Amino acid sequence: MGSFIEVNDTLQLTNEQGFPKELDYQQHLKKPYRAEDFEGKLFEFRDKPKIRIYKTPPVRNFLVQNIGGKWLYWGLVHIVELTHDNVNQTTSGKFKIIYIYTQEEMKMAHKLIDRDSDTDFFTS
Repeated sequence: MGSFIEVNDTLQLTNEQGFPKELDYQQHLKKPYRAEDFEGKLFEFRDKPKIRIYKTPPVRNFLVQNIGGKWLYWGLVHIVELTHDNVNQTTSGKFKIIYIYTQEEMKMAHKLIDRDSDTDFFTS
């Protein structure tokens, strides 16, 4: 007998999984968001494949938007609630935004954190 649980430090979400509608890259370029803009707000995600656990506050997790397989690093979050569906092998939960990257930090984050050129939002 055994089990498989994936430990994550990155909350990578598609729009369908619950990436916040409030975060829009083109809008961020015009008027940068700040974490304070979302203070007190909880965001929900759902149906991430596999049973996953995330680092718990006060340790941060990276927030990444998956746009057609390309990853856009947005900033840092605290995961405040997790729900595991053991039958369907999915993870859902709630998080709060604790830091939003500047435009320059977004461009550098993938190079510093990930380094997989296939998923880098800023490469064609």
